[in-house]
Amino acid sequence: MKLRIILPKATLCFLLFFCFTNVTNAQFLKKLGKITEKAAERTVERRVDREVSKKTDEALDEMLEPGANTPNPRTNPPIKQEEKNSPNTNTPEEANPTTNEVNEGSKTLKFYTNYDFVAGDRVLLYDDFSVDNVGDFPAKWNTNGSGEVVTFNDSPDKWLKLSHSTTFIPELPGTLPNDFTIEFDMITSGLDRNTSINSRLTLLLDDNNSFNYGANYAEMGIPLAQHTDAGIYVNNRINNENTIRNSVMKDVRNEVLQLSHVAVAVNGTRYRMWMNERKLVDLPRFIGSGLIKDAKFILHNVNSENKEQPIFITNIKVAEGGEDLRSKLLKEGKFSTTGILFDSGSDRIKPESYGTLKKVADALQQESGINVRIVGHTDADGSDVTNLELSKKRAASVRQALSNDFAISESRLQIDGKGEAEPVGDNSSAAGKAQNRRVEFVKF
Repeated sequence: MKLRIILPKATLCFLLFFCFTNVTNAQFLKKLGKITEKAAERTVERRVDREVSKKTDEALDEMLEPGANTPNPRTNPPIKQEEKNSPNTNTPEEANPTTNEVNEGSKTLKFYTNYDFVAGDRVLLYDDFSVDNVGDFPAKWNTNGSGEVVTFNDSPDKWLKLSHSTTFIPELPGTLPNDFTIEFDMITSGLDRNTSINSRLTLLLDDNNSFNYGANYAEMGIPLAQHTDAGIYVNNRINNENTIRNSVMKDVRNEVLQLSHVAVAVNGTRYRMWMNERKLVDLPRFIGSGLIKDAKFILHNVNSENKEQPIFITNIKVAEGGEDLRSKLLKEGKFSTTGILFDSGSDRIKPESYGTLKKVADALQQESGINVRIVGHTDADGSDVTNLELSKKRAASVRQALSNDFAISESRLQIDGKGEAEPVGDNSSAAGKAQNRRVEFVKF
């Protein structure tokens, strides 16, 4: 995307001179020079709609305020462990929506109406590094290089800092099933026009858990270059034969400068990938069916000799795809899902839940005679009373979304909450907690 700067440089200089008279000329010109240079570069490179341009101009004004320490959330974030400002002053769950409409005031699920990703039903792995010490390599991962758990500002959320030309392998409880989903959040730091066109964060699905590529794999690389649209790199091998190698030309330069949510769905041979609300890859025969066993993260061609450009990931979730929701409702009279996500400690539904909600709504629309009770469940963090109340509020939010966004009559939807009283996973583990944070639909 390109940033359209509304005011010419000369006018911008004139206005800012009179707005910030307490800044010395030397400091002002130095800072302004850097900002206007970046603005000019991005004007050539990017194209955004009117609202994004407006908010970007406001962000530029904020950056030029004397003594302001708040980083621009749309630019590469500095990192705290080097005693700089954090990449984002919000927590990941608060900052995950990356558009103006979502960040401001009333969050609407309609904004993600093209987002048809549906998370798997059974959580196989979830890691937010909450049990790992800052500065250590995470206990449930393996690597052939270096990496460490870090935090930003005063946020309790933890991230895995990835290093250049290194492979990171989460320890799955078993091999990947035929149908599964993978999700994670990512942020970047230090990316600029000098970042290599070959720089990318790769998610590698492989037939082994070693540091070598196997005879069967499928890799998808998110480009990190800023000077050009490098495209989403896709490459595979099935029984030692390469069938697809291509760059899917989808410009994600703006996305990789923000906190982004990445989602991948594998169904047999089909491979789909989303970044925030956009579907970027949909390949019908990319996977060797039944041949993929493990997942790996690899950071390619991000040389940190002259300037560090680390990538950070967290909230890694691997889940097994389940039976059709409508079939489960008819056969068993109920189903539950971990795909409806909420802000931490809140009943506010995240926009990336849209695909799962739509799937629930489709099942209810197809079976118009069925009424359901929506039951919220939480993990065991916090008090029993707080969790019980939160679970009921979340159930109410789901009912409202189904009614407002999908025209399901509220008369068909009852609500209830169980808090932490009925766990299905171990609350002492991150994966168990993720499994317990669910919404259940029971026919009545």
